[in-house]
Amino acid sequence: MEFLVLLYLVGFIRTLLVIVIIYFGIRIITRYVLPILVNKGMKNMQQKMQNQQRQNQQSSRPEGEVTIEKNRNQGSNNAQNQGEYVDFEEVD
Repeated sequence: MEFLVLLYLVGFIRTLLVIVIIYFGIRIITRYVLPILVNKGMKNMQQKMQNQQRQNQQSSRPEGEVTIEKNRNQGSNNAQNQGEYVDFEEVD
């Protein structure tokens, strides 16, 4: 009987030890590792945004230049979806 109580006590202590190790492991990860990962992610996002900004500035046209860009696929669909033409007359 005393042997079984001793086994249960050892199992209980082992379980408590595992819970404490997991608890402190999570605390260490959230305190030290997580901020490093977040900072790395933020720097990566900033770098991507700066690259997009540079790309947009380089591809911009000089001031005063006018271009008309038409979508070729839209022209054929546009003729089908225009609807009816209504002729107006001005009333004096």
